[in-house]
Amino acid sequence: MEALLTKKVAIVTGGASGLGLAIATRFVAEGSKVVIADIDQQAGEDLVARLGTNARFIKTDVSKPSDITSLVDFTIREFDGLDIMVNNAGISGKVYQRFLDDDLADFHKVIDVNLLGVMLGSQYAGSYMAAQGSGSIINISSIAGIKPGLPLISYRVAKAGVIHFTKSIARELGEYAVRVNCIAPGHIPAGQTFYDMSEMVARVQPLKRQGAPMDVANAALYLASHLSEQVTGLVLPVDGGSCLGGPLPQQQG
Repeated sequence: MEALLTKKVAIVTGGASGLGLAIATRFVAEGSKVVIADIDQQAGEDLVARLGTNARFIKTDVSKPSDITSLVDFTIREFDGLDIMVNNAGISGKVYQRFLDDDLADFHKVIDVNLLGVMLGSQYAGSYMAAQGSGSIINISSIAGIKPGLPLISYRVAKAGVIHFTKSIARELGEYAVRVNCIAPGHIPAGQTFYDMSEMVARVQPLKRQGAPMDVANAALYLASHLSEQVTGLVLPVDGGSCLGGPLPQQQG
């Protein structure tokens, strides 16, 4: 049976660690050539050394338009095309800071990476895909963008923006057979986890197992492959059912 991403070329931003690492690894295993874009040069180069000849690395700050244009140009030059864009790079901001004490510079930084970075990646990759008449853009949001709450106000605002941005451009790019979808991971340890969430997950999630980065990678594989060729504008929670609400009455206590 042929691998799902044979002859495909993908970019994964924030691909050197966490969810991005899992996605890049899964894509290479399914036959894709992958360019890993990350601010962490050492981690990116180490990952490429492990993944082999179908992987490349380029240091990228996704909040800078010049870095994104260089990323897309590099990918096309190295692998002669671009079929899949995964906008995964993200930062959490100051985790325990109240909104009333929020620092404007920190707020801007989170928005610039988590929302502007997605917009830039989608625009530059989407322009190439529209011209070729095919492609898949996958934006990584979060259930924090679906459910209001505290803390991480700037993070939640950015991730909510990613969801609405995804749906909006899916309508425009559909004309060019470019699909745009969004994954909203739940409580998944992925390099930005500051405390053990396993007990909380068992208490509030309908599916009691805490998710892993490879769960998100499998969802990304579906959205990148021909298996989802009629799917666009989708927001896919990978959250064990967290978005369904709290525990049932008989589960409490």
